[in-house]
Parts: sequence; structure tokens; C-alpha cells
Amino acid sequence: MTVEVNGIAHIALTVSDCERCLPFWERLCHFLEMKTLIRNDTTIYCIGSRTGILVSGAPTDKASHRFDQDTSGLHHFCFRARSEADVDAIYEHVLKEDHVNIVHGPEDGSRFAAGYYSILFEDPDGIRVEFNYVPGQGHFGAGGRLGTGGRGPADQYGDSGLTNT
Repeated sequence: MTVEVNGIAHIALTVSDCERCLPFWERLCHFLEMKTLIRNDTTIYCIGSRTGILVSGAPTDKASHRFDQDTSGLHHFCFRARSEADVDAIYEHVLKEDHVNIVHGPEDGSRFAAGYYSILFEDPDGIRVEFNYVPGQGHFGAGGRLGTGGRGPADQYGDSGLTNT
């Protein structure tokens, strides 16, 4: 027996700088048509757009440890947008924020999947967030790696995209 999940219900993030991170995440969530369910000095939890984002402050004795994507744990997470125009609009929103590092603006990532279009940035704590759009069924569609007649799983990925050795 297998089970197909219905997306991600919520993402929980722990940040070291509540003063900068909580307002950033609340503004971003509201831009994504989410509503604030919980707000206090150390926590923000917004729901809507078929998910939830919980951001809470690290305990005082651990708050000096900033996020490092090269250590064990979360590397980044990616929201799926409904169009390239939505990716562009989110990018324009994020550009207006202070303390955000843009890793890359809107770009073609077709080396990863046909029509892949994305942005990547870091929140004020350095947590990487991506928004992408992939038309149609992506890898499951006609011509996709996992679609009928596709090449199947890749054994490598990186700057060159998905490859086989």
C-alpha cells in the first residue's frame, strides 16, 4: 500500500532574530494571502494558501546560532507558484524588504525541469526560501523524466541540472 500526500500542511521555522524575522514573515505571508492566527513577541503563525507557516524565536541560550544551510538539517524550502507572473510579483515584494539576501532573481531553471522558473532568497536569519513555477505536469508529464517514455531518475544534480553519469 502507498499513500499520496496532499501537500505540506505547515512549515515550522526557528529564528534567532525575532525583531527582524517575525515582521518579515508576517508581511510575506499576508502577501501570499495568508492570515495571522497567532502573534506574540516570539511567535507568528499564518495560515492560508493551503499551508501554514509558524515562525518562533529560538530559546535565549540558542539564539546566537544562526541558520547554516551547509550543516545537517533544512537546506531550503520551495513554494510552488501558479504562474511566472506570480513568481515575479513575489520577487518584487521581497525586493522591498530590509535584511533580505537575494540569491537569484527570476530565472529560467529548465535544466531542472521543462519551464522551471524561480527566485531564491534568504530571510533576515539566512533561511533560504524559493518560489518556483513549473508548467503542466513537470517531470510527470509527457517528455518529463518520470512521464511515459521518460529517462527515469537522474543520478546527479547541480548547476548543470539533472544528469546521469
